[in-house]
Amino acid sequence: MKKFKLLDTTLRDGEQTAGVVFANEEKIFIAKMLDELGVDQIEAGIPVMGDDEKEVIKKIVKSNLKASIMGWNRAVIKDIEASIDCGVDAVAISISTSDIHIKHKLNSTRNKVLDQMVKATEFAKSNGLYVSVNAEDASRTDLAFLLNFFKTAKEAGADRVRFCDTVGCLDPVTTYNIIKAIIDEVDIEVEMHTHNDLGMATANAIAGAIAGATYLGVTVNGLGERAGNASLEEVILSLKHALNIGDTGYNLSKMKDLCNYVAKASNRHIPTWKAVVGDHIFYHESGIHADGAIKNPLTYEIIRPEELGLERKILVGKHSGTAAIKNNLSPYNIHLDDATTYYLLKKVRNTAISLKRTLTDEELVNLYEETIKEGVLSRDA
Repeated sequence: MKKFKLLDTTLRDGEQTAGVVFANEEKIFIAKMLDELGVDQIEAGIPVMGDDEKEVIKKIVKSNLKASIMGWNRAVIKDIEASIDCGVDAVAISISTSDIHIKHKLNSTRNKVLDQMVKATEFAKSNGLYVSVNAEDASRTDLAFLLNFFKTAKEAGADRVRFCDTVGCLDPVTTYNIIKAIIDEVDIEVEMHTHNDLGMATANAIAGAIAGATYLGVTVNGLGERAGNASLEEVILSLKHALNIGDTGYNLSKMKDLCNYVAKASNRHIPTWKAVVGDHIFYHESGIHADGAIKNPLTYEIIRPEELGLERKILVGKHSGTAAIKNNLSPYNIHLDDATTYYLLKKVRNTAISLKRTLTDEELVNLYEETIKEGVLSRDA
């Protein structure tokens, strides 16, 4: 049994990224790739949106995936009926709990919110569904009311509750304290749903996990409203390496292809420096770092690049040292002593500054050849 489970909402919250639309066939393929990765639950969409959305959710349900398939709903009976019609085995029932949302968005009251949530939860449970009750804007909700909301959800039959940091305003310490209070007071499984407005979505999700949350809501590449959600790939690697969970139960060899496919489908390029899946995250140029990585990659890498379908490269440029030059010339059977390497290093740095980039190995060899022609270096150096 996994200690933590992932609820992936790429097909729901991820598609709510401004300007992103997945084709139906793309959604089905993404769901299959998520299943191959080992995601535990897939939030496939919002059935009440209409026939097109229902059609693709039904196809996902019929794809014989190992993952649970969840439909997202407002705390409204007709929403849940639409989910039932799709054949999902689980539903998320979402309603705002912060006073600012209750007053300005719902034009309602706390008591009405509780009543609406209870009716929707009881209806879903009466139809044999697994239920996650979502407190939207939980991070800005009065804690006493939030605890009462979750206790009431549990009494109504909810299987778990979703804590939503809807506007991404929390920090990890505050997140830990709130989630710990929820678990201690309510004694129910908690799911984290964290947004990245302050750049702390993954950190807050992990803080929740440390506090006892068992479900972590994620999206591929961190897609989502505004600055996005906790990133699936970052959360998995954080579980493995930051929380030292050896085997997370997820197939990391499938992750790079999934992230690349979602990037293409969403027309959102993955930056080369993106944590976990960026193409250049195992590239070393700085002299001290490159020297360490050449001697033993563990000096500057906690993850093996092969584990993520990436590769390590030693680059030669403005910030390089002699170790990188010797390393990159060695495959060409060029072996220099320290004195001649230092001389070549000056040319390398000047050229890199002129070009405003690192040098290719071919350019490095060319500089070496030019220096020989100048009579400065010997081929026997």
